[in-house]
Amino acid sequence: MKLPIVGVRQIKLPVSDLAVSARWYADLFDLELANEFFEDGAVRGVVLADHEAGFVIGLREREYCASSPVLDGFDVCAFMVRTAEEMSVVIDRCVEIGIEHGDVHDRGDFGIAMDVADPDGTVLRFVAGPHTGPPGAFAGIEFGPGPPVVYDQPRLAF
Repeated sequence: MKLPIVGVRQIKLPVSDLAVSARWYADLFDLELANEFFEDGAVRGVVLADHEAGFVIGLREREYCASSPVLDGFDVCAFMVRTAEEMSVVIDRCVEIGIEHGDVHDRGDFGIAMDVADPDGTVLRFVAGPHTGPPGAFAGIEFGPGPPVVYDQPRLAF
């Protein structure tokens, strides 16, 4: 039985400087401060919301997380845009507010992708194009030098 999930509610990330990261995420996504969490005499976490789109980004000071996760260079999520033109809007927004962005990479049948690193180096990926293929179909993607190679038989036994 499939779970009745209708979307992703929240992305929650550990950060080293809550104020810097909150400003960075609010500026990039045009989010508003919806909640904050006060603990041990200071604000230790926030929730930033896009009420119209229906998603929130939660940020928590790394030392107040259950562990001390460091996600430097890791793409924790991918935000879907519909077209290359919409990817240009993301690029323009980054340029407008002075946020560095990576190059746009052509992923062949999987569309295009671009990475943006937050102040801690955690990567947010923006993707335009299909990401999994049609339901019931399988595609493995092998990364290496040059464009990704697509294969059709799973290699992981589980």
